[in-house]
Amino acid sequence: MSDPTAPTDPLAALREQIRATTDAAERLAAETAGARAQEVPPAGWATPDDQAARQQELQALVALVEALRELVPAELKDQVRDVLRQLLLLTRALIDWWVERMDEAGAPRTAEDPDRVQDIPIT
Repeated sequence: MSDPTAPTDPLAALREQIRATTDAAERLAAETAGARAQEVPPAGWATPDDQAARQQELQALVALVEALRELVPAELKDQVRDVLRQLLLLTRALIDWWVERMDEAGAPRTAEDPDRVQDIPIT
């Protein structure tokens, strides 16, 4: 430290205070970053144990689906596939119908159209 009997330089004291404040802020930022790194795992709230458990659950689910798939007769598989195909075709038809309806709504109306709205001048 400095000699207490020496004349004090106000700028030197200010520089020392700024330096001490900067050091304290850097220490606080480093501590905060270290604490946050420990608090929040890379995958959000999950821990490595959670990831291993999820992988095991997924593997068990896939094994179950494969076992059930082998138990289903080929005839039933064909029926399910046909039903899914029909559902997809129905969905496509509904989308086409909806798009046509939207196109018709955007088309300009003719004078013969009974639902046409007319502006009535107010004088």
